[in-house]
Amino acid sequence: MSPIDRISADLEALTAIRRDFHAHPELGFEEVRTSGIVADKLASWGIEVHREVGRTGVVGILKGRGTSTRRIGLRADMDALPIEEATNLPYRSTVPGKMHACGHDGHTTMLLGAAKYLAETRDFDGTAVFIFQPAEEGLGGARAMLADGLFARFPCDEVYGLHNNPSGRTGELSVRPGPAMAAADFFDIRIIGRGAHGAQPNRGIDPVVVQAALVQALQTIVSRNADPLQSAVLSITQVHAGAAYNVIPEEAHLAGTIRTFDDDIRALVARRMREIAAGVAATFGAEITVEIRDIFSVLRNSEEQTRAAAEIATELFGAAKVDTTPEPKMGSEDFADMLHAVPGAYAWLGGKAGANLHNAAFDFDDAIIPLGAAYLARLVERRSAAAAG
Repeated sequence: MSPIDRISADLEALTAIRRDFHAHPELGFEEVRTSGIVADKLASWGIEVHREVGRTGVVGILKGRGTSTRRIGLRADMDALPIEEATNLPYRSTVPGKMHACGHDGHTTMLLGAAKYLAETRDFDGTAVFIFQPAEEGLGGARAMLADGLFARFPCDEVYGLHNNPSGRTGELSVRPGPAMAAADFFDIRIIGRGAHGAQPNRGIDPVVVQAALVQALQTIVSRNADPLQSAVLSITQVHAGAAYNVIPEEAHLAGTIRTFDDDIRALVARRMREIAAGVAATFGAEITVEIRDIFSVLRNSEEQTRAAAEIATELFGAAKVDTTPEPKMGSEDFADMLHAVPGAYAWLGGKAGANLHNAAFDFDDAIIPLGAAYLARLVERRSAAAAG
């Protein structure tokens, strides 16, 4: 029996777990209920459990039947997003302002499905390391686990991750070697002017006007400073200033994100942002501070592990459903930091077409749970055997 068939027999129970997670979303580093359920499930299947790794993370350890010392890591993220759900699903979020809009509830469930299957069959050599990570959505959950000694305490020779993709190509797995997802920086820019009456702008330094000029100037970094053959995105996503109709405010605030694949371009964008801010500040007589924070590294898949992932997906889903040349994604993923420590591969698994990720109407496709779980489980079976051989 294939792992897909065996895990499909548990689909009803796994779907119930996924929908329970969906109904009770928890933001990054708040995943107390979620991680508790994960730990209890792993323990009930005879898997060694380690709680509170990186605050709310969980690690499960399962030894196979062989004597190999090879250890294969599998990782899933658990956190939700601060989004008010806009569906009428019977299992919709019960927590105001929070929902699983990126499918982490499904990722957690797929890894639980793989863990249960491997615990029941033990048809692998070496050791499986199940990594349930908190706080992927920009809060540094991977870095927290690494700082807590993740790979020192639970060494892995390879590590793999998987993300759902509501593309309409159900069961298609895409994975590419090298840079696959962008680095991300978040930035905050504070403009300090001089407040005044709205009818007397000559008595103030208007931070709103400074803000408008700065927004326009910053867009020239990608269009005029960055090499046009190198990808870069600079998006201003927050603009805040003032609270009254007739008051020129004292301060204004801009915030947003930078996405790049190249360290030199990343440094260029940061440098030019500060230079442009200083120039605009001098032009208007204002004060501008720029804070840029490294949130995500470039996600780089290793060549060998990417080939292995594609081969296993081909075995399970067929060659027609494996894409090894997808375009790199400008989105970011903190699994990148784990891949900086251990070689591995991060893949995307297609599901039914629907609302996009991070959308209030998003709903995970439960039909792909056995597919993702089987892929993760087969990675352990094949990679531990190949390494041992």
